[in-house]
This record gives sequence, C-alpha cells and structure tokens, in this order.
Amino acid sequence: MSSNIEQYTVKHKPFYRPVANEIELYEAAYSARMPIMLKGPTGCGKSRFVEYMAYRLGRPLITVACNEDMTASDLVGRFLLDKDGTKWQDGPLTLAARIGAICYLDEVVEARQDTTVVIHPLTDHRRQLPLDKKGEMVEAHPDFQLVISYNPGYQSLMKDLKQSTKQRFAALDFDYPAAAIETEIVARETGVDSKTAEKLVQIAHRARNLKGHGLDEGISTRLLVYAGQLISKGVNPLAACSMTLVCPLTDDPDMRDTLDAAVNTFFS
Repeated sequence: MSSNIEQYTVKHKPFYRPVANEIELYEAAYSARMPIMLKGPTGCGKSRFVEYMAYRLGRPLITVACNEDMTASDLVGRFLLDKDGTKWQDGPLTLAARIGAICYLDEVVEARQDTTVVIHPLTDHRRQLPLDKKGEMVEAHPDFQLVISYNPGYQSLMKDLKQSTKQRFAALDFDYPAAAIETEIVARETGVDSKTAEKLVQIAHRARNLKGHGLDEGISTRLLVYAGQLISKGVNPLAACSMTLVCPLTDDPDMRDTLDAAVNTFFS
C-alpha cells in the first residue's frame, strides 16, 4: 500500500498562481472531504490547480482522463486472466478510495452518463464504492476526495452532467486570468521577458473575443506557455505563434488570416 501512495505522490511543487481565494476554499472543502467540481475553459489551469493542491495537502493524486469509450470497469476495476487464473485489478477510482488519494476525473463530461453514476455512492454520506463483480463494498479511506472537471463551453443536451451528479459537488469556477496575472504566469513558466509575455497575452485576448464568431474556443493559457517556450528556445516569435496560437485553433483560412494579423500586430 505504501508503494502505491509513493507512486502517486506529487514530489515537486507545481507552480500555481492563485487568482482569487480558490486555495482557501479548496482547503476548507478538503477538510470536510467535500467532492469538488472545477468548471472552466480548456487550458485555464484546472489540472495544475488540482496538482498543486495535492502537493500542498500532502496527498497522493490519481488522475483519470475521461473519454467517451470509458466504461465503469475502467474506473472501478475488473477481473483479469493470467497464468494462475483470474485476479481482480482495482481501477483508479477504487485504488484512490483505498489509499486515501485525491481522485481527479478530468473532463468528466466526456464519459458516458452510465459510467459516471458509479461515483455517486462516494459523493454522499456513505463514502462507499460497491464492486458488484467482486462482491465487495469498499469503504473510502478518511483522506479520500473526489474532484471532477469539465468545460461548460462544450456542454450540450447530449453531453452534460446530470443534475443528480452535479448536485453532489461543490463547485469552483475557473477562467483565464486577468491580463496582468496571465502575463506573470507566462513569463514565470517560460522564461521570456515580461514584454514578450504581455504581447502573447494581448494576442490571446483578441482571439478570445472571436469565440462564437468563428472560433469554438479562444487561445488558452496553456497555448501561450507553449508559444513562450518556443520563443525562449530561440524560435522566431512569428513562427512560434503560428505553430502554437494559430494552427491548433482552426483550419479555416479566413480565421487563420485574422489570427495571423493579430500576431503580426505585436511581433512584426
């Protein structure tokens, strides 16, 4: 068991720049072992925040990247065949409940709704996980906490969490940081000077204004970090921005021209 805990321990302090009182709110929620839902656009720092809080609280972290093919067995576990016959292998959710880890289900809305219902018994007073195939009831470790995240901008009638799931969680809203804070983050994460970081953030703000007007999503803080990393490696800023801020966002020629124009405004 100790080896499992060691394997999932966040050993190095992640950089996280708070934007409000989210750290204090999360710590209060964790003290009550309250399930938490993080809501916000892609690349705005949700996963980094969870990693930082796991380090800060000294708890192991087990992360699951949810997808539409994920089954309940992928979360809770299954019987496997080996040379000695069949043996049970815990899934990540079960393992987290046993060892007292923080279990982070990233982009949980991508999973099928019949899969996500398996988390329900862990998110109320029961704090239990029934393993029907094994005939076992797992009592969650006192330190266990469940955290989920999703991007409300992508939700639809077919892809959204049920109210019966949403109302089992307290929620924290995330968004891209204010310009000054985002500039600080990009400079700190990439090593570029503050003036370059500020230019990247200004490009992002122009692109975010196009969300819903040709772009499904604006430029994320994550992509700004990618751009800054390339620039810090000596890549021409125009090429770095094309590779990280334009090409990943859209294949539409007109939208690419618009984004290229924004890049040229600041880096030509």
